[in-house]
Amino acid sequence: MKRRDFIEKTAAGTTLLGFGLSLSSFELAEVKKITILHTNDVHSHIDPFPMDDPRNPNMGGVARRAALIEKIRQENANVLLLDAGDIFQGTPYFNYYGGELEFKLMSMMKYDLSTIGNHDFDNGVDGLTAQMPHATFEFVSANYDFKNTSMAAFVKPYKIFNKNGIKIGVFGLGIELEGLVDKKMYKETVYHNPVETAQDIVLILKKEQKCDLVICLSHLGYKYNKEDADKISDLKLAALTKDIDLIIGGHTHTFLDKPTIAKNLDGKEVLVNQVGCYGINLGHIDFYLDTNKAKSSIGKSIVV
Repeated sequence: MKRRDFIEKTAAGTTLLGFGLSLSSFELAEVKKITILHTNDVHSHIDPFPMDDPRNPNMGGVARRAALIEKIRQENANVLLLDAGDIFQGTPYFNYYGGELEFKLMSMMKYDLSTIGNHDFDNGVDGLTAQMPHATFEFVSANYDFKNTSMAAFVKPYKIFNKNGIKIGVFGLGIELEGLVDKKMYKETVYHNPVETAQDIVLILKKEQKCDLVICLSHLGYKYNKEDADKISDLKLAALTKDIDLIIGGHTHTFLDKPTIAKNLDGKEVLVNQVGCYGINLGHIDFYLDTNKAKSSIGKSIVV
């Protein structure tokens, strides 16, 4: 099956950030605000770090994150809560419960969507499938073809949300599994080129579905050193594609205080963000759209 056919058939501190606009440009127009909250590479960290931890003393923890998310939801009408993968593996909670607790807690926090990271295969693709009944949120991955695996019914290439009349298309991309994950863990999962896949998906979301915002949930990594220069990273993805507004990344555990502004193939601005790992930070990006769908944004990373 061709990649595009697969996609279409299985789809069912604070800084003002760009797009060449400022908030003052919206003064005479009706403005709609969309709030994007996001995490990545939480790695089964349910509890805060202990007080005597040398690097992250008393930081993180699901209870604090849940309270922070709830506070932001009370203050903002149109919120999406997203995750960029590697939910599993990192504490005894995963070893004992196999991901059940992580999915149940994310469901309680009302996550809207997640993509899949390489460590989410650590109990095998069937182990991941076994935990799906505990997740009330959905999963997207456009360049992993799960059609010959038990995960086929649980993953879509993209999902479209409608928030106050704004259409938001969100799709997922995963890192190449070969050489990173044992073949017996991902079985017949097929990896497709993420750049080519992104171009196909964005064409669907922007041109056919008329989405006002396009977001990529990526587990490709923020950027790589010269020895890994051939790897596709989030910054490369931004530069090689069009019409993506925001790339929410994972895998490299990159702590950014605010989103990076990259340029796409058309020279237009793309936000690229990642908030480290272990649930220490929560990403918070506000998009503002006027009646002509012109965009501006404010983004920051919040310590949990």
